[in-house]
Amino acid sequence: MVSPRLRSNTLREVKKKTPGGKVTVHYEPKKPSKSKCAACGRPLHGTPRLRPSLISKLSKTEKRPERPYGGYLCSSCMRELIKIKVRGDFE
Repeated sequence: MVSPRLRSNTLREVKKKTPGGKVTVHYEPKKPSKSKCAACGRPLHGTPRLRPSLISKLSKTEKRPERPYGGYLCSSCMRELIKIKVRGDFE
């Protein structure tokens, strides 16, 4: 029987093959949900789907795309915002 601390729904079961050839069950934290665009709510591309402790170990360029509003707006919303700012339609 699995120990009670591993029976919660916060952990997911992962089957791993050990060097001895046996398949054992390891318990890992679940992945967080995908980051979403602030304007339209679509999932952002180029952002990792990791726990905060693992994201902090990544370099700055691996955490978000290198473009204006990268990691905050999707590319289509970013294009629309830049068009609005260039035209001077904002208030």
